[in-house]
Amino acid sequence: MSIREFDAIIIGAGQAGPSLAGRLNDAGMRVAIIERHLVGGTCVNTGCKPTKTLIGSAYAAHTARRGGDYGFTLKGQVAIDMPAVAARARKVILDSRADNETWLAGMANVELIRGHARFVSAHTVMVDGEELTAPRIFINVGGRAVMPPMPGVRDVPVMTNTDVVALDTLPRHLIVVGGSYIGLEFAQMYRRFGAEVTIIERMDRLIAREDPDISEEVRAILEREGITVRTGADCVGFKRHGGDIAVSVDCEKNDAPAIGSHVLMAVGRRPNTDDLGLEAAGIATDARGYIIVDDRLQTNLPNIFALGDCNGRGAFTHTAYNDFEIVAANLLDGEDRRVSQRMTGYALYIDPPLGRVGMTETEAAKSGRRLFHSKRAMVRVGRAVEKGETQGFMKVIADADTRRILGAAILGTSGDEAIHGILDMMNADQPIEQLRWAVPIHPTVSELIPTLLLGLQPWKGEA
Repeated sequence: MSIREFDAIIIGAGQAGPSLAGRLNDAGMRVAIIERHLVGGTCVNTGCKPTKTLIGSAYAAHTARRGGDYGFTLKGQVAIDMPAVAARARKVILDSRADNETWLAGMANVELIRGHARFVSAHTVMVDGEELTAPRIFINVGGRAVMPPMPGVRDVPVMTNTDVVALDTLPRHLIVVGGSYIGLEFAQMYRRFGAEVTIIERMDRLIAREDPDISEEVRAILEREGITVRTGADCVGFKRHGGDIAVSVDCEKNDAPAIGSHVLMAVGRRPNTDDLGLEAAGIATDARGYIIVDDRLQTNLPNIFALGDCNGRGAFTHTAYNDFEIVAANLLDGEDRRVSQRMTGYALYIDPPLGRVGMTETEAAKSGRRLFHSKRAMVRVGRAVEKGETQGFMKVIADADTRRILGAAILGTSGDEAIHGILDMMNADQPIEQLRWAVPIHPTVSELIPTLLLGLQPWKGEA
């Protein structure tokens, strides 16, 4: 059997893969990029692109229903055309995927190979019976939703994020199992489309990695819109209930189950590393299947790198892209970039969104530092008042001795954008005073940040 030789092999055409292929192509290297399913990965096909498109439709419907708050009225009810909503999201997916495919096709030295890659050795992979070899191999295979072995889960229809973004009908009652980022976004979205929605969460509060005050406010925001939230669900199971699905919550108390027409499982994700033949190459993984990498994204084998969700060093599109930037800078530009240098921020895209960067207050307290803290309600923000969107708050935690911001949260309108002013100052390792004396544009959400910093006081442990 002949073996095809390349300068580099990239397994997976998600967020990092095509960008890396582009840089290697520009460097004159012959590259094989292998994709077994859809070019663009999770973000383009089942994640960021379609979900934020659907959230946009839901926001428009919600705002229309609030017309009276803005001085206008609509005749009759706001009617949701779910096939049209789904078609809008589908178009965004197809356009984005086509853009990626066209981009790859235009790279003179890059070949897109369709099929499933499995390692034969540390330098060789097999795709549909054909062997490919290269001195360097980059793994960018992403992840997928977890389907835990809960009682009865195989006996009823249960959706993941992949299924729910393709829905073109409105569930009568959507039960979301999992009270974290993905689940909460779909919960609010479908409530605004008109479905009844129940969230079931095993922990005693939503998004448990966040501080308690954020969890409480997010819950309040969702409940104000008529979403039922059931936390402390320590006995989740599934049964048929006529034409519906019954989801149990607490076995000891024998609480009434939630009865719904559709169920979305949103309890976490796992890496797509279980069918790559990693053992044939000797690539090390951890107990959860994530490929172990060092600070420069190199595996235990010096010629193999892992980028994106499969390496456990970030679960976001922007961290996957930064993985590409780190690898490209180190291999092609003579730099020394490391994962530990990046200041990771993220957002929860309910409405209003939560923008987050750095430590939570809980994490900062455990660090043993002397801390400053400040918190302001969004009703203090002129822009929020003008938009009629005053739910939430912003807060910051800082090191009292180094005068550096350790973490911040903006739960409020434009919080996902305004957080970048803080993120950038943290990334530049600048003291509080640099941002305190900035002069933000009025009227914006960001203009309250200097006032927030001016209000820093010794932290006494309360959220």
